[in-house]
Amino acid sequence: MNKKSKKAEPLVGEDLLRKVKELGNQSKEDKAKSCGYYTITKNGVERVNMMKFLNALIDAEGIQLDGKQNGNGRGGRSASYRISVQSNGNLLIGAAYTKQMDLQPGDEFEISLGRKHIHLKQVDREQDEEE
Repeated sequence: MNKKSKKAEPLVGEDLLRKVKELGNQSKEDKAKSCGYYTITKNGVERVNMMKFLNALIDAEGIQLDGKQNGNGRGGRSASYRISVQSNGNLLIGAAYTKQMDLQPGDEFEISLGRKHIHLKQVDREQDEEE
């Protein structure tokens, strides 16, 4: 049999978790290699793919690190409740805040300025129409 036979696919999911538990106190590099997370260079040197191994473990555990917990499939930024004045002098609130308040295009606000603050108060369309 040829020494360069095709390497098996790396383990994923439950198979990966089971194998890692079986390997007990081995080093993380040995665990990664035993689970198929390595390549062989042209010179015959084995290289462990630790990032792929660790990412596969995270996926197998069902941990979401990329902000897609809400199931909408879109990452994006989360609201930090802090903004900066842009170079053109504008303040941009951003969609994260407007979505959180369920604002729609055309919703209006009153702006009141204080010494060191700006207040935005949503204008109630129904109340505005009654006046």
